[in-house]
Amino acid sequence: MIRARDRIANVTGTMPVGHRAAQWDLSPQTISLVKELGFLYDSSLMADEECYELCVDGEPSGLVEIPVEWLRDDAVYFLFSRNPVTRPYTPPREVLDIFIRELDAAYDAGSIFQLVMHPFVIGYRSRIWILDEVIKHAKSKHGVWFGTHAEVAAWVKQHSLK
Repeated sequence: MIRARDRIANVTGTMPVGHRAAQWDLSPQTISLVKELGFLYDSSLMADEECYELCVDGEPSGLVEIPVEWLRDDAVYFLFSRNPVTRPYTPPREVLDIFIRELDAAYDAGSIFQLVMHPFVIGYRSRIWILDEVIKHAKSKHGVWFGTHAEVAAWVKQHSLK
């Protein structure tokens, strides 16, 4: 994690302030390591639809969890398994419908809406328009804010973790 953090900082010129585990797989030590590295947030867990503070050894850690969900991940719908057929392909229009319904429900609840999108999944001509439509739909709603994970975590710490 230290090498990855330092490499990202070297390449981008900006020190990362958060963590997302590959495939959202964590070890029992991951959150402690994220805290030890001084990160602001993690975005690997699915315990809620709202951001929340993570605990380490039963104590509040100051780390914000920006929760993810398979339902809002493009890979679930487009990366299918052939043998056995465990994840069938979903047509792009149906995926758009799911994402729009998720966005609308989050908006109605005054909550966060976070998509997980992979360039090698959504980045095809037959799919990328989904992202355009979701953004267009979000922009049509009053007061929608597009924030980075760092901005979201900072907002949560300022407004919710007291």
